[in-house]
Amino acid sequence: MSAATCAEQSKLFRAQSARRSPMAQEIVVFHSALGLRPAVRAFADQLRAAGHTVHTPDCFDGDVFDDLEEGVRKRDTLGIPELMRRAQAAVANVPSKVVLAGFSMGTGAAEFLAATRPGARAAILIHGAFAPAEFGIEAWPGVPAQVHYAENDPLVEVDQILAFEAMVRAAGTSVEVYSYDGGGHLFEDAGWKGHDPAAAQLMLERILAFLGRL
Repeated sequence: MSAATCAEQSKLFRAQSARRSPMAQEIVVFHSALGLRPAVRAFADQLRAAGHTVHTPDCFDGDVFDDLEEGVRKRDTLGIPELMRRAQAAVANVPSKVVLAGFSMGTGAAEFLAATRPGARAAILIHGAFAPAEFGIEAWPGVPAQVHYAENDPLVEVDQILAFEAMVRAAGTSVEVYSYDGGGHLFEDAGWKGHDPAAAQLMLERILAFLGRL
């Protein structure tokens, strides 16, 4: 979306949100392959400011990256099975009725846990999604979902998003998919090259509105 369009829709979301008293949610946010960057903490703080309880587990042993290739090497060194084990451990003591959210790499953990952890309230997938079949998931449970991604993001596989959307819809469950023509990968990260403030603000407002409807 253009900055102007995002700004206009942002005003609309603020007006709608002002008329709501959203129920507080328990939320777990999984970071991208760049690690638990300040932007992830800032996003969590924005959700907390709206009254939600937010957990931001560190699956990278404290490592934070400014270079995506270095982050991907860290991811590959740990391996997907280990990352999933860490994600499961991160939610072990969190109430079952939880919203699972993730940025980029973290969407895998959020999606997998939303599909396999009884009581999950919703999945919020930012900068991509996976075809559930890749996790061995044959049918999506009744967990609503929301997906956000930049249209011009070369790291996003739209076919995967479409496969995810199709399975959620086939389950008769609500799914919202939003694309943004401003910014790039991790466009909400003010310290990252793809940052787009207008898209980030609109995405935040859509997420808050979604949480308010749960």
